[in-house]
Amino acid sequence: MPSSAPSQRQLRVGEQVRHAIAQALQRGDVSDDALANTVVSVSEVRMSPDLKIATAYVSPLGAADKEAIAAALNRHARFLRGRITPALRQMKYMPELRFRVDDSFENFNKIDRLLKSPEVARDLKDDDANEDDL
Repeated sequence: MPSSAPSQRQLRVGEQVRHAIAQALQRGDVSDDALANTVVSVSEVRMSPDLKIATAYVSPLGAADKEAIAAALNRHARFLRGRITPALRQMKYMPELRFRVDDSFENFNKIDRLLKSPEVARDLKDDDANEDDL
């Protein structure tokens, strides 16, 4: 039965693409008003099984409208694809780039706040007391 987990090759190529995109953004290769004065962190790149599509998950730091940043990056995806080509010259095909907002940090913060809430602390205390009774 085929696994739904990414292959080692997908993970390796995804990391190479992530590094190349991050370098291009750090150099300021893309000039767009939406991206001005915004630091964009590329947290992960997921490759399709055929390595022809690269979905980059980005976290715009200090940006009010994160979706606008992702939209700006998607508008410049073909340009960025050309800029990262030299760094990925070992690939047979250059992947099509797609950008999505990475919500994982917000989800981590939400879970952390829930775990630190008084209700959860009370429930955990009750569980500890019940274990002591056994």
